[in-house]
Amino acid sequence: MKVLIVEDDRKLARFLARILTEEGYIADTCNRGADATQRALSGIYAFVLLDWMLPDVDGLQVCSELRRLGCPVPIMMLTARGELQERVLGLESGADDYLVKPFEPEELLARIRAILRRTTAAGTLERGPVKIDRLGRRVVVDDRPIELTSREYALLLHFVQNSHRVVTKTELLSAVWSTGFDPGSNVVEVHVSRLREKLGSHATRIETVRGVGYRFHAEGPRS
Repeated sequence: MKVLIVEDDRKLARFLARILTEEGYIADTCNRGADATQRALSGIYAFVLLDWMLPDVDGLQVCSELRRLGCPVPIMMLTARGELQERVLGLESGADDYLVKPFEPEELLARIRAILRRTTAAGTLERGPVKIDRLGRRVVVDDRPIELTSREYALLLHFVQNSHRVVTKTELLSAVWSTGFDPGSNVVEVHVSRLREKLGSHATRIETVRGVGYRFHAEGPRS
């Protein structure tokens, strides 16, 4: 499970990454709000730790923008601001939890586990007829279970998590195949084709946006 740490204090970012890595998470870090927004929208993260004070766009704005764009990833705000009104602002911006610095690692980990238990990003994700049980790695379409390979599952999950936007081939290569470049093969096209076959009558929900990438339509098949 990948976690994004957004923190401009590099020492603290390394400390948080170490704690989470020791717990079995894959931790990535960034220190700017604009970068955090782009990464969180990629759909590859199960959780975001977001510092309030950042050098460009503050965490409050990042959180609000992600929610405006329909990003469902759970977010915990980290900040030294502990006043009641500031905690309220953090939660009303769309954060799932709010932790005041300094904090104990045990409390941080317990809060993350609690959020992941109760959020759809860690449980059942549903878009139209497609239901994905992330914990059990099971997919149901029209109440009928379908068998997917690990790549097909990761591909569908990324599409469904990002149904609010077009995803590029490069993004899919990074999220599903863990490579940051296009090797010039048609591996993405082949897997999209196989996934469409398994979706049956709902195959047209995965639209090819020529020259850009793909878009998953939750509202209904494309004509």
